[in-house]
Amino acid sequence: MTDPIATHAPKDSGVPEFARDFSVEGRVVIVTGAGQGIGRELARQFAAARAIAIVADLNPDRAASVVAEIETAGGRAMAVSVDIASRESAEAMVAAVIGKYGRVDALINNAGIFATLNKRTFDQIPQAEWELVMKVNVTGVFNCVCAVAQPMRDQGFGRIINLSSDSVHKGTMNYLHYVTSKSAVIGMTNSLSRELGPHGITVNAIRPGSVATEVERTHNPTTEIRQRNADLQCIPRGMVPTDLVGLTMFLTTNAAAFITGQTIACDGGYTHSF
Repeated sequence: MTDPIATHAPKDSGVPEFARDFSVEGRVVIVTGAGQGIGRELARQFAAARAIAIVADLNPDRAASVVAEIETAGGRAMAVSVDIASRESAEAMVAAVIGKYGRVDALINNAGIFATLNKRTFDQIPQAEWELVMKVNVTGVFNCVCAVAQPMRDQGFGRIINLSSDSVHKGTMNYLHYVTSKSAVIGMTNSLSRELGPHGITVNAIRPGSVATEVERTHNPTTEIRQRNADLQCIPRGMVPTDLVGLTMFLTTNAAAFITGQTIACDGGYTHSF
């Protein structure tokens, strides 16, 4: 099994071996939907930790803007335009990354449709909208995993992290297509972990709570709703994108090599209170 950190990270830094297990230095990390919101913050923080952040987004201008941010701060990054709903586009993304860096060490499946959705009872969801959510939130994850699977098998190493949602546990009303899609991501994570585990590839899911980002939503929660949600958490404050960084980064390290097939809540203890 090839260890990208052992291969590419400097060994004369004086950092103890066990501490290097927690490092992401030199790791090539694809973050989908990284042009804004949670994905943007993940890409920025991975780059700050000396990983190579692949900023993948449907909007090339947003991806380029995030790369500019990272490079201005002294980090390394690459912008890739991708439509994850297309297998060909996902494969082209991975080919571009391998063409430049020779490998892909981690894939963070963050891209998805939510902010633009209208709240509707399940029987009022248009079929076209249902199918679009499934195509992006479920098939999009599948396409990206398929695109990285063989390169990761070839190198004997890989980390795949799928972003689900605590709405699955709560059974959030009026977003049935979104909740269903994020439930599917958990099932996909469970099965993929068994198929890819023998190749040195771990697959885990993270279940975030409601995260406040700069992305405009069709229906922004009111101040009262945000406060009510915070009051139900063990940590009674609003969740922000940086709250996901530590867990996501840890799951891409060597220290997390024996953790796979797990769905880990990161919601301030909201679902713990049920």
